[in-house]
Amino acid sequence: MHQQEHNRLEAANELIAKQLNEHIAYLNAEIKKVKALIQRHVDDHLDLKRRKALLQSIPGISEATISVILSEFADIQQFSNAKALAAFVGVTPRIQQSGRSMRGRARMSKMGRSKLRKAFYMPALVALRDHPTIMEMQKRLTKAGKSKMAIVGAAMRKLIHLVYSVLKNGVPFDKNFA
Repeated sequence: MHQQEHNRLEAANELIAKQLNEHIAYLNAEIKKVKALIQRHVDDHLDLKRRKALLQSIPGISEATISVILSEFADIQQFSNAKALAAFVGVTPRIQQSGRSMRGRARMSKMGRSKLRKAFYMPALVALRDHPTIMEMQKRLTKAGKSKMAIVGAAMRKLIHLVYSVLKNGVPFDKNFA
């Protein structure tokens, strides 16, 4: 609704613009309240607070992404491995194949949770700029001739693998581990 009202504001006259600005201010206050409630809920539950601290250790993962992660998959034990979590999110490669011919390039499957995929997009872009492990992967994939969007998809998948590893082992991310 917030974005809709901002879009409507662009074409509004003075009278309607005043009402829209009041509604936007109300929506901003409500968004702030909901974020505070989410924060309080996480802080009141020790296990959520512990998992949040683990996720904050991964470069590129922000508060907004952490909230989505904690709300979408509460227990990491439900996934047998990181590949299963990547499939749940829908960032695994899908190969186009008919019989013995393989036509077209591999694409992201998008069979999982779109909300999670959206939550990992911006962190992947940040990680491509700041995360040493993912920056190294980017160099390798660029040299192999992969497209920019394929590299972003690979970065999303790598972040999901890191999230799985950190939550499964209960150990914060260590950039010097490799």
